[in-house]
Order: sequence, then C-alpha cells, then structure tokens
Amino acid sequence: NEFQPSVNISVKSYRQTKIVATLGPATDKPEVMEAMIRAGVDVVRVNFSHGDREEHAKRIELVREISRKLNKSIGVLADLQGPKIRIARFIDKQIELRAGDEFQLNVDLDDNAGTETAVGVTYKELARDVKMDDILMLDDGNIILKVIDVFDPIITTEVVFGGILSDSKGINRQGGGLTAESLTSKDHQDIRTAGSMDVDYLAVSFVRNAVDVNVARELLRAANCNGGIISKIERVEAVERVDEIVEASDGIMIARGDLAVEIGDAQLPGVQKRLIGIARDRNRLVITATQMMQSMIENTQPTRAEVLDVANAVLDGTDAVMLSQESAVGRHPPIVVAAVDRICRGSEQTEISVKARDRKNEQYQNAEEAVAMATMFTASNFDITAILALTESGATAKWLSRTISGIPIFAVTPHSHTLRRVRLFRGVEPISYDVDANSNVPVVEQVLNEFLQRGILSKGDRLIVTMGAMVGVAGGTDTMRIITA
Repeated sequence: NEFQPSVNISVKSYRQTKIVATLGPATDKPEVMEAMIRAGVDVVRVNFSHGDREEHAKRIELVREISRKLNKSIGVLADLQGPKIRIARFIDKQIELRAGDEFQLNVDLDDNAGTETAVGVTYKELARDVKMDDILMLDDGNIILKVIDVFDPIITTEVVFGGILSDSKGINRQGGGLTAESLTSKDHQDIRTAGSMDVDYLAVSFVRNAVDVNVARELLRAANCNGGIISKIERVEAVERVDEIVEASDGIMIARGDLAVEIGDAQLPGVQKRLIGIARDRNRLVITATQMMQSMIENTQPTRAEVLDVANAVLDGTDAVMLSQESAVGRHPPIVVAAVDRICRGSEQTEISVKARDRKNEQYQNAEEAVAMATMFTASNFDITAILALTESGATAKWLSRTISGIPIFAVTPHSHTLRRVRLFRGVEPISYDVDANSNVPVVEQVLNEFLQRGILSKGDRLIVTMGAMVGVAGGTDTMRIITA
C-alpha cells in the first residue's frame, strides 16, 4: 500500500484536539514546514489579508509536497480578509494622542495626509454608521475615542485613552453596528483563487448572518471547489445571530481579537464557551483562535496563562486551536506547535474534559447519524480500543467526532480530499486505504489486516467498524459491527 507512515500513528500516540497553523515568512523554509508537521500540525491557514496569489500558491504547494513525503494528509484553510475598517496613513507614519485631545476621522481625507488632528478612513460609510457618544476603539482597543460630533464626511471625537497611533490600524465600534458587507470585491477574487487551489475550508471574515455564509458557499462552488465554509465570529451581530450562522456553516472560528474589542474582554470567556457548546450541539466544527500562544512569537516557552487558555478551549470541546502570528512570523514555529501539542495531550487526560450531551431522546437526521450515535453510545459503555469508520465523504466521521469520548476514531478512505477535510475533526485520524470491493477477502478483514500490518492496532483489540453495504457509495453508512483483532 502507498501509505508508509513517516509520522507515527497508533492508539497510544493519539491526540484528539487539532492544531491549525498560519503560514507566513517564518514557515517558508522546507525544513521548518516539515518540522511543524512532524510536531503536530493538522491544518494550515493561508491568510488572504497578507501576501499575493503567487505567495499563497507557493506555500500551499510546499505543504502538499511535504505532506506527500511524510504520508500525512494536511488540510488547507483559506482565510478571507473581509472589509478593511481601518484608519489611513499619517504623513509622519505615526502620531501621539493624549486624553482630552480633539481628533477627527475624515473619510474624504487623502489616504496619506494624516496629522495629529485628523486622519483618513478606508471605510467610507463610517460617518453614516456612527452617532454622538459612540465609542470607537482603534488598534484593538489601545486607543479609545468618544464621538462628539458627526457631520459627514467628518467624525469629530474626543480622546478617552491615548497613546501612539500608527498607520492602518483597525477601527471597531463598541457594541458593533458597522454595516460593512462581509464579502468585498477582493474577497470575491480571493474565493476564485482559493477554489483554483482546491482548498479544504474557506474562512469568511466578519460574517453578519446566514446570507453571508450562503453567498460565500455559492461563490466557492462556482469556483469548482467543494471546501467547507468556516464562519468567523468576530462581530456583535454574529453573536446575536449565531444560531442561523452555525446552521448555514460547516463550522465556526471564534476570532477573539475583533470579537473581544466589540463585546468587551470581560464578556469573551463566557461567549467563547457558549459558542463552542452551540457548535457542538449543532454538529458543526469549531476553531478557537487569536493570541493563544502570543508570547511564543519571541519566546521558547508559553506563559502559564497561555497554557491555561489552550487547555480551557480543549476542555470545553473545541475541535482545533489556531496559531496566527506565532507560526506565520514567529522565531521558532515548530517549537510553538510542539508546545500546543503537549498542552492539548495533557488537557485531554483530565477527568473534567467535556462530554457531549445525552442525545438518546433526539430524532436523528439520517441513517449515518443514527449509526454514528449508536456507535458512540456503545463505545462509551463497552471496552472498545478504537473505531474504524469506512467513509467516502467523511460524513460519518464527523457525526462520530461530535461525541467526545477519548476513543480513537480512524476515518478510512481512499479519497485525498476526504483525508484532508476530516483532519480538522476532533478525535478523528484519517487513514488512506482503498478497499478492494472485488477481492475474495471480506472488506472488514482487509481493513483489519492493514491496520495490524501498519502497527496501528494489536491483536486482541476490540473495535467498532462502521460502513455501508455498498462500498464506494457516499452517504451509505448503515452498519455497525463489533470485532476483535
């Protein structure tokens, strides 16, 4: 078989929570990327807020080249920039604002003409979206302005908290309410680019409602790509309409930077826990992101607060934790990945790790979900070493992964796109294997022999196998079997 694992897989080396790492200049060397994958990266993120098409294509090809070398499927997540709600630039690159100063945001001012009294704005509708006494937060809340007058195109503010303000810093309105559309013309082009690169997931920034999600999905399908849609929750409006957004999406990303600025940092922990719970209850994926290991951009060890932050997300049931600047521009991306891997493994051993809700009184949507729920109920109440899910699309593996049990779930499929996509599912390890439907050897016996030969399982292990009567047919899982290796 083509699969000769250079990255060891076994029930003993099993990590449930997945690691997403952002690509950037720090990951461009092949030896760094290989070290990151060996350290535990499951999915890479391509950030369309930075770089150009050629840079993105080159980085994705490097990941796939090393993935083939190591025989480990790695998913690709393309992250759209979304609307840029930022100040423009200053003549002298930066200014200093002091509390009590009057400062103007002028949407008609030249983009390079900012001074200590006024600066331009990239978002031309800002003067129509704000009113007297609104609080505007610049540079992730480091600069706070109170609106004291609005006369389009000029917003006059009083500085509440000052400091150094430099070019192109972001603007948020406390409590949300900015009407910028989620998908810009740049995003439309980037979706076509993402489709041409056959990405596995598309992250949509500043989602407001289900319509934004549906439009993004239609555009991605028009680009001949079947990747899943991940909605980034970073607006107050998104939190208020999270139920419809989750329903329309394949998963969500808790983008804690802009979200914390809009809702307030004190509200963020509770909202994060609620969002993880909602995603899991609706059988959707959830990624927890932003500043998880921020100090490791420079340092080789995380702070205790960062350890607890990652661990808390794991205990709450997140599918994945995400690295941003830590991997994209940090000094030692493989060390950061190894640290996250270590923290996830340790957290998963705790007794208080979150269990899924009891679903035995619910109505299931289809046979696949029913088989998956029966499998997880049995696995949780019987001595089961692992679950083998023979899958075409990965749907059964997703249903299985919604119950957190600590029992390894191996998604067995011949399809490269399925291997990459299920890599993001908590608790699921994708295994490349093409069952021979014409062999005299029964399908289950073929798979079991392969697992024993690879050293993934041992003689005497008790397993549950899920599969469909028609091998090779997507959406056909209808059988659960208990076997002993």
